[in-house]
Amino acid sequence: MAKELVTTIKVQVMGGQATPAPPVGTALGPHGVNIGQFVMQFNERTKEFTGTTIPVIISVYNDRSFDFVLKSPPAAILLKQAAQIAKGSGNPKADKVGTVTQAQLEEIAKTKFEDLNAPDIAQAARIIAGTARSMGLEVVG
Repeated sequence: MAKELVTTIKVQVMGGQATPAPPVGTALGPHGVNIGQFVMQFNERTKEFTGTTIPVIISVYNDRSFDFVLKSPPAAILLKQAAQIAKGSGNPKADKVGTVTQAQLEEIAKTKFEDLNAPDIAQAARIIAGTARSMGLEVVG
């Protein structure tokens, strides 16, 4: 008998720091998934991303087994790290909170390229630049 997909769960968890507490426990608990097993596997696969938020898509099957796919970190988080700021601007048109260079945008675009709908790195960098501008970051160079 083949495994049947019951549900798909999307959560964002700090890389290498997942715990059975929310959001992981509250997302997986109602589906009968072994939360400890997920936490152990997730932390093992994301130990090099410690401290960075990682989106994960968890597929839960009818026999309570699961598998998960890791996505690249959100662009906003990568931009905050690149610009070394705590948060984006509340009014991005008037208040600029930092700057990012074109080289930093291209580096972030390479990291996120799989998850972006772009034909090449240059177009992906333009997508990331749009996110940067909407956060109140100034794109230079």
